[in-house]
Amino acid sequence: MPKVLNWIRGRKQPAPRDDRRRRRLDLGDKPASFPIYAIGDVHGCLDLLLQAERKILADLGPDPAPALVVLVGDYVDRGQDSCGVIDHLLQPPPAPLRRIALCGNHEQLFSDFLENPQDNMHWLDFGGRQTLLSYGVDIDYFMHKGRLRLQPFRDALIGAIPHTHRQLLSSLPVYARIGPYIFVHAGFRPGLQLDAQTDEDMLWIREPFLSQGAGLDLLVIHGHTPVPEPQTGPQRIGIDTGAFTTGRLTILKLSDVGPQLVV
Repeated sequence: MPKVLNWIRGRKQPAPRDDRRRRRLDLGDKPASFPIYAIGDVHGCLDLLLQAERKILADLGPDPAPALVVLVGDYVDRGQDSCGVIDHLLQPPPAPLRRIALCGNHEQLFSDFLENPQDNMHWLDFGGRQTLLSYGVDIDYFMHKGRLRLQPFRDALIGAIPHTHRQLLSSLPVYARIGPYIFVHAGFRPGLQLDAQTDEDMLWIREPFLSQGAGLDLLVIHGHTPVPEPQTGPQRIGIDTGAFTTGRLTILKLSDVGPQLVV
């Protein structure tokens, strides 16, 4: 985990952009009548995601009723099989599960890069090289004297990355509110109502959210900031346990008995 935290401190966040507003899901004030399982940041670890789904099915028992799985974003970058993770999310979850996949900052970076590689090369420093390699694209092959041969590279991306993957990246919602819970990738800006929150903050924020909470009358379930163990803070639970370095992908169960870890 120190490796993860050092990586965060050493990286500069890209310039903000919030010119396109992502979907926001509000399923109402009424508490869910079914269990909800939140899964932390996957980062290309398809094996851990498949294992998490098996653990959820086992937790539901031999005659399972429907349940909802909410993934809090960051499916790509750093790990070895980002392509496989996106492929998996395009398939229906195992019955009787339902799934909501939220957008993380890494999906936004990937989507921006696909739209305009030349202006979004910083994504490569956030794990983008590993993501491209999972699609069979080695960007170094398209570099010449330190510059990207743009047209051949664009042609390679079109051939390697399915249109369905691009559609998924662009369609992911930024939060999901269900009864007393709200699921988001990074968090919220304290003191702002939901309709005033920006996509930029919900995908990238750390402080002052981590120390102050969101100031909403909701329990926030989020990822984005790696922690050694799932972390409870003011009106929030952080569930990013650094799967790509620790091998631990956290599953948090929310039901009428309160939050519980699934191990």
